[in-house]
Amino acid sequence: LQDVIPQPLLDQYLSMTDPARAQTVDTEIAKHCAYSLPGVALTLGRQNWHCLKDTYETLASDVQWKVRRTLAFSIHELAVILGDQLTAADLVPIFNGFLKDLDEVRIGVLKHLYDFLKLLHADKRREYLYQLQEFVVTDNSRNWRFRYELAEQLILILELYNPNDVYDYLRHIALTLCSDKVSEVRWISFKLVVAILQKFYANSANALGLNFINELVVRFRHCSKWVGRQAFAFICQVG
Repeated sequence: LQDVIPQPLLDQYLSMTDPARAQTVDTEIAKHCAYSLPGVALTLGRQNWHCLKDTYETLASDVQWKVRRTLAFSIHELAVILGDQLTAADLVPIFNGFLKDLDEVRIGVLKHLYDFLKLLHADKRREYLYQLQEFVVTDNSRNWRFRYELAEQLILILELYNPNDVYDYLRHIALTLCSDKVSEVRWISFKLVVAILQKFYANSANALGLNFINELVVRFRHCSKWVGRQAFAFICQVG
C-alpha cells in the first residue's frame, strides 16, 4: 500500500500485466505497461518500489520480445529513479538477463550501457568487463549497427575503468572492431583506438600506451592486406 496516488488506480495498472488479460483484452497492453513503468516508478518514488517490483519482474520475463525490449531501453532511467542500492539488488539481475536476450532486446541495453554502468559501484561495474566481449557477437552478423553502437559506447565507458583494465579487456574488443567488414564500424573503431591511447597517456600509463602502439604497428602498419595498412593511416589521421 502507498498514499501517493489513488490505490484503485495503481491496482488497475498492476492488473494489466496479467497474461490472461493480455490474451483476452489487448495483446499490446503489456508493452504499454512496460513503456509507462518508469513514469509510474518516478511518481511513486523509490520508497514505494515494492509496489512495482513484482510487476517489473513479470514484464521483464514476458514472452513478447517487444515488451522486454521496451524495458531494456529504459532500465537506465529506472536505475536513476531507484538509486544504487535498489538498482544493485533488483535491476542488475534483470539487466544481466537482457544481456543474454535476443539482439532486439540487447540493443536497448547496449544503447545506454554507459548510462547504466556509471550508476553501479566500482566493484559491481568491474564484473561487466568480462561480458563486454559478448556484444561483438550478434544473432545476425549483418547487423553492423550493433557493433557500431558498441564502439560508440566503449568510447564513453573508457572513463569508468582504470588503464590496466582497459588494456586487458577493452583493447582486444577495439582491435577486433578495427578489422570489421563494414567501413562505418571500422571508422568509429579508429576513434575508439585513439581514445584508448589518450586514456593511457592521460593517466601516465606510458608503458601500456607504447605496447599498444607497437601492437597497432605490427597488426596494421605491416599488414599484408591494403585494408590493414589503410586502417593504420586512418588511425594516425584520427589521432
